[in-house]
Amino acid sequence: MHMLHCARIRTGTATINMNMSTIAEPSPESDLAYLRLLHLADSALPIGALAHSFGLESLAACGLLTPARVPDLLRGYVEEVGVMEAVFCCQAFRLADRDFSAARWLEINQRLDARKPSRESRTGSAALGKQLLSLALALGELGVLEEALLVSRQAQCPTHYSPAFGLVAGALGLDEERAVLAYLHQSLAGLVSACQRLLPIGQSEAARILWNLKPAIIEAPARSRTQTIDDVCCFTPMLDWGAMEHPALTTRLFIS
Repeated sequence: MHMLHCARIRTGTATINMNMSTIAEPSPESDLAYLRLLHLADSALPIGALAHSFGLESLAACGLLTPARVPDLLRGYVEEVGVMEAVFCCQAFRLADRDFSAARWLEINQRLDARKPSRESRTGSAALGKQLLSLALALGELGVLEEALLVSRQAQCPTHYSPAFGLVAGALGLDEERAVLAYLHQSLAGLVSACQRLLPIGQSEAARILWNLKPAIIEAPARSRTQTIDDVCCFTPMLDWGAMEHPALTTRLFIS
């Protein structure tokens, strides 16, 4: 048999013959889905994500956020906000798998909006969500995204970032669990980037912070599976206060 199709694996005293032809190879479709997910989760995606700190700038300005406190703060963020956003991301993802329900889409966004007490965080999330849907619609003909944008505009309902990400991922036929992980990872990457611009944190330390947060990122979707948009909640008073105080800063690097 050709060497590309047969391998012999020696483990201890036993030798196992393995037919390599039985191992599934990635298909062009799965490769394309993977690349599209990488594209959506790229921090350089032109939707304005890097212009938001979601309250971190205020905390840094008043001394509550220091380089030493960043890892714990971001871990708390993913354990609270990350779990909540994962729930809404999944619910929107599933809307693309079946007949799109305008009422359900509005309900998802309205319930998430009610869980964001600071105006700045609500506005920032809605801006990113709308930009993401508009961008994805410009990249391909996805009728569900056009309908979602139209419904939100007619109802004057915000289009939040996590539901928008979920809906786009579902419309593109991506894997739900991987889509949620990608959303959470790029959200944390954006906050780490904001911390770099606000605090004396170098590139190596920033990479280490994000690297060490990956187990918490993986855990968040698992915890979200037992919750729904009716009962999920989060408690981040410091970040909410920071976002509310942001307009009062004398100088600002970020929109929120």
